[in-house]
Amino acid sequence: MIGGVFFGGAKKHRLFDLEASTLKHHNKQSCRAQQIRDTSFKQRDSVPCSYSNVSTTDCILRSYLDESARKASKSKNAKGNPVVLPSKILAVASDSLDGRQIYVAEAAGNVKRIKLEDGSISANFSGPTAPLTSVAVSPESKTIFAGCWDKSVWSWSSTTRRPGRRFQGHSDFVKAVLVFTLQGKEILVSGSADATIIVWDAATGQKIHTLKGHTRGILTLAIDPADYQDNKDSVTLLSAGSDREVRLWRIGLTFASEMEGSEDSPSPIIAHETSIESIYFDSEGDLWTASADKTTKCLSRERNWDEDTKLEHPDFVRDVVVDEDGGWVVTACRDEEVRVWDKSSGKLHHVFVGHFEEVTGLVLLAGQKVVSVSIDNTVRQWSLKAADLTQAIKEAEEEQAGEMKEKVPEKKEGVLTEEEEAELAELMDDSD
Repeated sequence: MIGGVFFGGAKKHRLFDLEASTLKHHNKQSCRAQQIRDTSFKQRDSVPCSYSNVSTTDCILRSYLDESARKASKSKNAKGNPVVLPSKILAVASDSLDGRQIYVAEAAGNVKRIKLEDGSISANFSGPTAPLTSVAVSPESKTIFAGCWDKSVWSWSSTTRRPGRRFQGHSDFVKAVLVFTLQGKEILVSGSADATIIVWDAATGQKIHTLKGHTRGILTLAIDPADYQDNKDSVTLLSAGSDREVRLWRIGLTFASEMEGSEDSPSPIIAHETSIESIYFDSEGDLWTASADKTTKCLSRERNWDEDTKLEHPDFVRDVVVDEDGGWVVTACRDEEVRVWDKSSGKLHHVFVGHFEEVTGLVLLAGQKVVSVSIDNTVRQWSLKAADLTQAIKEAEEEQAGEMKEKVPEKKEGVLTEEEEAELAELMDDSD
C-alpha cells in the first residue's frame, strides 16, 4: 500500500512434480559422488554413496527413499503453526482489506483466503484446471487476479467469489501479476514465460501495451514506489526473470517504452549470474533481489543500482521481504528454510526451520509477522519481534544441543582384556 493505493505482489514459482524431479536430480549424479542432504538439510555435500555392492539404480532408489523418510519425519513438526492445505502452494499475497487474512495460489488451480488466527479457509476461488503461479489482490475493485499455467490471468470477485474476466493474450505460462491504479484507472500487468509483459485495463480486459525486451521468461514484477503517484501520467515498472536482467519501463495509459540506460544509470541492470526469482523495494527505495545463483542482493538507488549487500545461501533463493520495524531482511530458500538477516550488517541472525519442502513465497504483515508458503502444502507464521526472535534462537539452540547429545555414542568396553589381547597376539605370531 503506497499513498493509499494498493500494489498487488508479484509472486511466482516454477512448479515441478516432486517425485520425478527428485529422481531426476539423483540420476544426474553417480553413486560415488551423490549430493545427499545432511540431517539438518542446511547444505548439500558431495559424498560417496553409503550403499556398497549395489547397482547405481538401487543406490539412487535407496537414497530417494531415505530422503522421502526424512521429509516424512520432518513433516510432523508444528513449527510456525502450520496450516495444511491439500495442494502445493506456489504464491502468497496479503489481504489489504483484512490484515488477519492472506491469499494463496495452489498448484491444484485454486486461490484460497485463509484466516491466520485459526487457520481456517474463509473462501475458495476455483475454475482453473492448471496450476496458479501468482496472485494479486485489488482493494479498489475487490478483485483477485491469478496467473495460470493455461497462459491466462483469472479473476474473481473477493466478495461474491464468482469468476470474473479472464485475460488471454500470452503464449506461455503466466508467472507474475501486479495490479495498481493510474489516473483513476485500475491497471493489471502480467509477466509470462513467453518473455513478454502485457499491460491491461483491468475493468474492460482491453490490452493496452505489450512490452518486449527480455530474452527469457519473466518471473517477477514491481512498481518503483519512489516514482509513483496515482495522479501522474506514468509509473516506472521493473521486471526480472530467467535472463538474469532487471529491466525498467515507463508505463502510461497511452504510451509505454523501456527506459534507456546511461553510464550513470544502466539498463538493463545485471547483478546476478542467473535467474532472478523476486524483487522487492525497501522503504529507502533500494531494490532487493532473490536469485537462483544462491544470493540475495541489495542494489543501491543512490549508487545507480550497484550492489550494496550480498547475502549468500546454500541453494536457490525464491523470495525476499524487508521488515523495516526490526531492521530485518527475510529470505525464502529452496533448502526449506526461512532466514532472518540483520539489514545493516548483512549477518545471519536466525533460521526458521519448519518447512520440509522448498519455500516458494513470503508475505510481510503488520505487527512484524512474516508468513511463508511451500510446496509442502503448508502455510507457516513467524514473529520478527525482538523478544520472539530471542526465544526462537534459544529454542533452536536447545534443540540442536539435544540432537548432538543423542548422536554421541556410548563408550563400550572392549570384548577382550589387555591380557587376553596380548595372549591373542602371541598366538597369532606363533601361527605365522
